[in-house]
Amino acid sequence: MCEIEVEVVHDVLKANEEIALRNNRLLNDFGIIAFNIMGAIGSGKTTLIELAIERLSEKYRIGVIAGDIVADIDADRFKRYDVPVIAMNTGKECHLDAHLIENSLDQLPLDDLDILFIENVGNLICPTDYLLGEFKRVVIVSVSEGDDIVIKHPMIFKTCDLAIVNKVDISEAVGADADKMVSDALRMNPSIKAIKTSKNIGESIDRWIEYIEESTDVHR
Repeated sequence: MCEIEVEVVHDVLKANEEIALRNNRLLNDFGIIAFNIMGAIGSGKTTLIELAIERLSEKYRIGVIAGDIVADIDADRFKRYDVPVIAMNTGKECHLDAHLIENSLDQLPLDDLDILFIENVGNLICPTDYLLGEFKRVVIVSVSEGDDIVIKHPMIFKTCDLAIVNKVDISEAVGADADKMVSDALRMNPSIKAIKTSKNIGESIDRWIEYIEESTDVHR
């Protein structure tokens, strides 16, 4: 029985990977860089994307795919910035997959985009194995989740390009060591870039914005 389950999972992931490659080629043809933003509920994914839109919308044309299980709350937040937004509800699934992104791309004005933010469903486990066609994978964790959150979820850090330790201004209040979280991420994946951020510390947000700009300009 276990062998059958493993084979089925392998087939699902293989099919997903093939669609993800198609998505990646399509985005590349249009000169769009896509960021897959992953993290648990409350980690600050939506806020960091909002801050990026605020800071970069005059320089780049930005679109968003907002993934959630049922609600459109995050998508409605992004719509306030007058950018193209697709709300993608996954129903019972705890992650976005390449097929859902393929459907979303059909609804976006690809000719008018430079950057696509994909806000994945709030989870540190399910999204790990599902490529979407993105060019950069970003994982966000909040100090409020505890400073052992990184070592508890090693796989997502091993597959990401950027780790963000967020809400560092409340580290002392919640008894978390943000530097330990960064060190843990680097130990899990020596090639990952790791930064600390807080919406209340402007220079920390600068590092997030700089990462997006550098990645986008290299992609062009």
